Formats: sequence, structure tokens, C-alpha cells
Amino acid sequence: MFFDLIEKIASCIIILVYIISFYYLSISVLGLLAKNKKDKDIFDKNKFAIVIAAHNEEKVIANSLKSLNELNYDRDYFDIFVVADNCTDKTAEYSLKENALVYERFDDKNKGKGYALEWMFNKIFEMDKAYSAVVVLDADNIVSPNFLTEMNIKLNNGHKVIQGYIDSKNPNDNWLTLSYSIAFWSNNRLFQLCRDNLGLSCQLSGTGFCLDVETLKKIGWGATCLTEDLEFTCKLAMNDMRVVSAYKAIVYDEKPLTLRQSWNQRKRWMQGFADVSSRYFWKLIEKFIVQKDFKSLDCALYSIQPIVITILGIVSVFNLGRFVISILELILGQAFSFEFRAVEFIYMGYFMFQFFITPIMMYLDSKLNFKVFLYYIFVYPLYIITWIPISIQGILNKNKKEWFHTDHSRNVSIKDLEKFKN
Repeated sequence: MFFDLIEKIASCIIILVYIISFYYLSISVLGLLAKNKKDKDIFDKNKFAIVIAAHNEEKVIANSLKSLNELNYDRDYFDIFVVADNCTDKTAEYSLKENALVYERFDDKNKGKGYALEWMFNKIFEMDKAYSAVVVLDADNIVSPNFLTEMNIKLNNGHKVIQGYIDSKNPNDNWLTLSYSIAFWSNNRLFQLCRDNLGLSCQLSGTGFCLDVETLKKIGWGATCLTEDLEFTCKLAMNDMRVVSAYKAIVYDEKPLTLRQSWNQRKRWMQGFADVSSRYFWKLIEKFIVQKDFKSLDCALYSIQPIVITILGIVSVFNLGRFVISILELILGQAFSFEFRAVEFIYMGYFMFQFFITPIMMYLDSKLNFKVFLYYIFVYPLYIITWIPISIQGILNKNKKEWFHTDHSRNVSIKDLEKFKN
């Protein structure tokens, strides 16, 4: 009887995860069909403070700053602040050469990007020069020349929190960087743009986002965990704030070159997700129930990704194992014993739809070619499978706050990226 109860509880959890998966699919389809309201071309110029938190980034910081100095936005209307955070290299020196305003920070206790950003935001608030908004970038990022122009239009249309399009700086380096790129390309359209079209809130992606200064002062940053972007996104949802997408404001982000780097980075993400969801999930659910705020529900479901990935992964591996055993039994002359339950059959249909819609989305964004398609079919599934143990590690280690720095070394210019794009 006890085991029957456990089995029923497990079945209910699996069905609940399936429902969440179908929810994501529905949002993607509805978002693609919905027409996004176009912003008016209002050209009043806002003043931007671009903030880069950099820890030992001497290999890449120069080209990042050069791309910012080449923005097609009036140079009198933006300043570039580099926080040389606990650096032991020449990050500060190289930043000064590119005319950035450099602030060196040394703190052995409060380590990590979230603390560095909060430290810099407070300094900006105290300055005599007033800024309309702050833009957060990573030290390895290269931005499109129109980045601030697009953010300016969004601000002038009344939006307070804006997320840019996260592209890849090095998709062709190896199987891992291309797999990362496919994941981000898919996320930009099937997650971010779809939610923007439906009037839901996008999610901050850690870099390439813009915050209205008065909104930031009012809410306060306070996002200092391993995934400061998710933590602040949840804070925004709790304060009835919406993140919108600036799809034409492109940020080229470097993807990890080795599986070890990738594993540590994604484990940190999943640790942060598990930590944030433990603190915000039920608050967001309560807000949804009391205020009928659908954006809160959407954010709550997003925060439990490690759990969803883990359960779906285990169930998928189990079902695949059952299917393989049944095939082997058939080969050995035994009766084919594999049976689909209705919910599993429906989920397989969902999986196949997801499998085919991603190449279509990449084609619409001019990202699809024969090489990318082959990688998507034969290699990308391996990348997806690695998320299962990573998510389990993230859940088990959610209380560990150690920050793993991802080394950046791909030194390319915006001209190189735009040439490749064309």
C-alpha cells in the first residue's frame, strides 16, 4: 500500500511537470501568432550609464569597450563604467586606455557580479551627473552599433526594464559553443519574444539589459546570489514590473569553450535557480492567486526549471530504456511489450513539435544553415542530456554560494561579427 501511494504521488508529479511543459509550448505558439505592438519612434535622448562588472578580463575587455565607443549614439549621452572587481591583472589599465571610467573594488567577503553591480549602482546614484538609465553588460560582450538607440526608443515609450537580444560571439568554435548558441537563439524567440508579444514579462538574461534609474532606486537592486538576473526578475514581478524585449538590440556573448567551463557555469545557474525559487516561488504563486496576476505565475514556473528539467530528464531516460528493452525482446523473438500511456503519447507529440519548431525559428532569424541543422539533429541532443545531472547538482548544492569565474578569451571585434552576420 505504501509503495502504491508513492507511485501515485510520483505519477501526479510527472503529470504536473507535463502540464508545465504544455504551458510553455502554448505560450510559444500563442506568442508567435500574436502581433507585437510597435514602439513609436520617439527620439528624445536619454542619458545612459553603461556598467561592466569585470573580474580579470584583460583578454577581452578592450574589444568590448571599443564596440561601445563605436555606438551610433551621441557620445555626450552615455558613460562607460568598469568595475575592476577583485582584479589581479591589467583589466583596469586596459579599460582606462579605452576611455572608460574605472572603479576598482576589493572585497574578499562579498564576491560576485551581483555585489559588484550593487556597489557601482550606489556610486552612480550619488553622482552629480544624472542618468536616465543604467545598462548592464559583461566584460566579454560585443554590442551592435544600434544598441543604445533601441534601448532609447523603448525608454521613450514608457518601458522601465528592457532585455536585449543575446547572440553568440563564437558559435563556430566547437560543438559546445554551437549548442549554446542554438539554445540562446531558440530562447530569444520562443521564450523572450513570445512573452513580449503576449504582454507577459520577459526574463533578464544576466547581460544586455537596461534599467530605468528611478525604478532601480525605488525597488533597490539587492540581487547578490549566483543568478542575480533571476533574483531581480522575481523582485520585479513582485513589484508589478514587466521586462520587455528589445529584439534589435544585439549583445554578442562568449560561450564557454570547454565542457568543464560549461558544466561549472550551468551548475552555478541551476544552484542560483534552486536558491531563488526556494525564496520566491510560493510568494509569486500567492501573488497570482490573490491578485490574478498571470505574470507572477509565469515567473514562478520559470524559477523551478531545475526541478522540471530533472523530472523530465529522468522520465525520458526511463521511457527510452523501456523502449530499448522492448525492442531487444522483439529481436529475441519475444512479444513487443512496450505500451504508451496517453499522457506519454501526448508528451512525445509535444517533444516532436519542439524538435521541429526550433529549426524554423532559427531560419526566421537567419541563423540556420546546413552545418547548424546537422549539429542540431546529431549533437545538440547531447548538450540537452548534460542538463539532467547538472540540474540535479544544482538542486543538491543550492545553498553553496561559491562563485565560479568563467574564463573569457575569444577576442573578436564588432566588425568581424557584423561581417559574419552579413
